Amino acid sequence: MSTELQDAHLTEVKPLVEKDEAITRLLPDFDVQEQDIETLHGSVHVTMYGTPKGNRPAILTYHDIGLNHKTCFNPLFNFEDMQEITQHFAVCHVDAPGQQDGAASFPAGYMYPSMDQLAEMLPGILKQFGLKSVIGMGTGAGAYILTRFALNNPEMVEGLVLININPCAEGWMDWAATKISGWAHALPDMVISHLFGKEEIHNNHDLIHTYRQHIINDMNQINLHLFVNSYNSRRDLEIERPIPGANVVTLQCPSLLVVGDSSPAVDAVVECNSKLDPTKTTLLKMAGLWWSPSSFPACKTCRSFQIFCSGNGIYAFS
Repeated sequence: MSTELQDAHLTEVKPLVEKDEAITRLLPDFDVQEQDIETLHGSVHVTMYGTPKGNRPAILTYHDIGLNHKTCFNPLFNFEDMQEITQHFAVCHVDAPGQQDGAASFPAGYMYPSMDQLAEMLPGILKQFGLKSVIGMGTGAGAYILTRFALNNPEMVEGLVLININPCAEGWMDWAATKISGWAHALPDMVISHLFGKEEIHNNHDLIHTYRQHIINDMNQINLHLFVNSYNSRRDLEIERPIPGANVVTLQCPSLLVVGDSSPAVDAVVECNSKLDPTKTTLLKMAGLWWSPSSFPACKTCRSFQIFCSGNGIYAFS
C-alpha cells in the first residue's frame, strides 16, 4: 500500500553552495572513470564511481535543469552515511548533454535530444559499463528521464527514487511565455523558479543570488537553454494506476516518490503518486522545501534509501 510519511521538522539543512569546493569536490576512496560516451542520440558525459559487484544493481543518477551531477548529487554522496551505502554499489552519474563542467557550446542549428531521446541514451551507457540493472535516483528533469527509461526498459530497473517528479507535459502557455519573453533574460528566473519554492525565493536572498550567479557564470548558457527547452517540451508520461483486468502503462518497479511540502513540485508529485501502482509506490512528503539545491537532509535520505531497498528486496543492509 502506498504510504505518505510526513516529517515534522528537517533537522539537517545545509547550503549546497558555500564555496566552489562544495560544488566540485569528488567522492574519496573510489575508482573513478570519467568518459564521453557515444549513444543513439549523441555524446553524453558519464562519471562512474566504483566497479559493478556481481549481479548487484548500480545506482544511476540524473540531475535537474540548471545543475549537473556535481551540483545536484555531490552533497548527498559525500555524506558519510551515504558512503557507507555506496560501498555496496557502483554509482553511475550521467550529465545531460552539454551540462557538465567546462562543456563547449553546441553549434548553431544543433538539435538537442528530446526527453524521450535522453532516456533512450541510457541503455547504451549501461552497456558501456557492463551494468545489467540499476536503481535510479533522479530529480526534476532527471526524474522524468529515469521514469521514461524505466517504462521503456522495465527489465533494467530494479527501483526508482524520484525527487520532485512532474509526469505531465508543460502547459502550452507557460512554454510559450518563456519563448516569447526572450531566453537570455528569462533563463535564470525560469531555473530558479523551478528549483526553489516561492517562500525561499522571497526570504533567502543570499542563497538565490548565489544560485543566480552560478547559473549565469558557471553554466554554459547556450547548452542550458537547449536542455531547459527540451524539458519544457516534454510530453505527458501517460501513466495510469493499474486496474484489475485492464492493460495500462505504469512503472513495474518499486518507486519512492519524494517531495517537500513547500516544493514547487508538490502537486505534480502527488498527482504522479495517484497514477502509480499503490502496492509498489511510496510517497515521502517532508516538511520544508527539501531537495532543492539549497538543502538536503542527508541522514534522512540515507535511511529512506536503505528502507526502500530492504523493503522491496533490492538489497538488505546489515
